[in-house]
Amino acid sequence: MHEQDDPVLGGRVQSERAVRLMELLGLSEDELCRTLDVGPLALLSGQLEHRSELSILLALLDEASDRAGAPVLRRWIRAAGPAGRPIDALVGRDFAAFEDALGELAERGFVLRGGGSAGSP
Repeated sequence: MHEQDDPVLGGRVQSERAVRLMELLGLSEDELCRTLDVGPLALLSGQLEHRSELSILLALLDEASDRAGAPVLRRWIRAAGPAGRPIDALVGRDFAAFEDALGELAERGFVLRGGGSAGSP
């Protein structure tokens, strides 16, 4: 039986994917709910079958995770980049801007500006 034929199995798979996204990016439950446009009950009960963006986001993040690692992604998502913070695009459901930010990460790598001591060149 396939996950699309079994609502319980499908819900469990989607819940596992949601947890993976949450852990990969260090999202809070509220941030995950806003990203997927669902309430906490739907998230907890695994009623996410209609959330196609979940699979798409994970697919987009797979390569970035392989190249940079989850700890880097958790820092990157909250760091200000050329177009703002990726977390703001994600929870604002501007997936095109989030994808662009991922592309920028792939091109340039993870770079944090500032934060050096006053004596540093």
